[in-house]
Amino acid sequence: MAITSPSTKIWWNQPVSKTELTWIIIAFLWGLFMFFMMIYWHGAGEQNLSNEAYRIRPEVFAERTQAMVDAYTVREEAGFPVVHPPPGSDIYLIARLWQWWPILELEKDKSYRLHLSSMDYQHGFSLQPVNINLQVHPDYELVLTLKPNEAGEFGVICNEYCGIGHHSMIGKLYVVE
Repeated sequence: MAITSPSTKIWWNQPVSKTELTWIIIAFLWGLFMFFMMIYWHGAGEQNLSNEAYRIRPEVFAERTQAMVDAYTVREEAGFPVVHPPPGSDIYLIARLWQWWPILELEKDKSYRLHLSSMDYQHGFSLQPVNINLQVHPDYELVLTLKPNEAGEFGVICNEYCGIGHHSMIGKLYVVE
């Protein structure tokens, strides 16, 4: 019975039954298998984006973003600059209460290095409908290689609660042929 204490207080010195030992071995081997499959899924399955993160002061990140906007703005849309940088370049996107700035216009099947940072609070970068989800932190620059493979308009949504205007923190990303 489980209500009374065991007859032997030192239970770990008792022999383990064959059935229980078999299940422990199966669980251990399954855990090892899943651990190594995570490495496989990351590389071959393209389950997660490989990225880099660096400490950066918000002012420095804002200056780099502004330089990109000044050099590559092609038009304005609802008061936001639409930036069309050349393929292979570093592109910058700022998260701040409650907007993504600027709007990026990228070319299909071309590679870019996307730099993300927050000017104020933690935000979540969610590219829809592609379902890329990343955490964007203040004082850190998250860098990832992006190669869009289909043209269209994509939504950038904050999926980390960032205050009263969180529900309106929606940006755009265009991919052109």
